[in-house]
Amino acid sequence: MTDGQGSGSLSDEEVAQMMDLLRRYCAHDLDLWESLRTETSHGPAYIYVTRLLPSWWDPSGVREF
Repeated sequence: MTDGQGSGSLSDEEVAQMMDLLRRYCAHDLDLWESLRTETSHGPAYIYVTRLLPSWWDPSGVREF
């Protein structure tokens, strides 16, 4: 695994690949939720993937991909 800090911003092709892999992960490997954290040069970044939208979260703020 790499540190994710190496070569700057993702290319459009890399973003598309990431979205495809995330879509596949959600379809085949995600059970109920996944909670992740990674360190970046701007501090920690948190990722939460779930099958249920929290009741307090406005669905209009969710971007479909």
